[in-house]
Amino acid sequence: MAKREIIVLPDPLLRTVSKPVKTVDSATRKLMDDMLETMYDAPGIGLAAVQIGEPKRLVVIDISKEGEEKQPLFLVNPEITWSSPEESDYEEGCLSIPEFFDMVTRPKEIKVRYLDRQGEPKEQHCAGVLATCVQHEIDHLNGVLFIDYISKLKRDRVVKKFVKAQKLQRSET
Repeated sequence: MAKREIIVLPDPLLRTVSKPVKTVDSATRKLMDDMLETMYDAPGIGLAAVQIGEPKRLVVIDISKEGEEKQPLFLVNPEITWSSPEESDYEEGCLSIPEFFDMVTRPKEIKVRYLDRQGEPKEQHCAGVLATCVQHEIDHLNGVLFIDYISKLKRDRVVKKFVKAQKLQRSET
């Protein structure tokens, strides 16, 4: 496993629609292992491949709490097949938008269909934090960021802050 660099706003790759994975092979599993190590190191609870510069429909998630046994979930080509009409609010953050958090309203429960780490088809019912995390990461695969769910004023302010930080970083190098 190797830790990879997480790309941050305003990188245009974050707005890319990721391509489906054709086969779950050793290279795919290696990429997912790298993603998992990167996510744990960050630390975070979910990571889409596009966030490390690989626009492929791959997601890793682990919502286990600190001190609990790790329970990684590997989602290849995930798609939401059902969403509950009930919604819930959750304060979201993103490894590609560091140190910014805001409330997002999403369906409270979902069903997701995907291929697992071995390429086997699976379907899972998700609720609570897992439902929020799966939706957040699938959004990444579609070029959508959680800030797209907040007010335009707040979103513009966040984007402006990251553009300014990027310009400052470039001028220092």
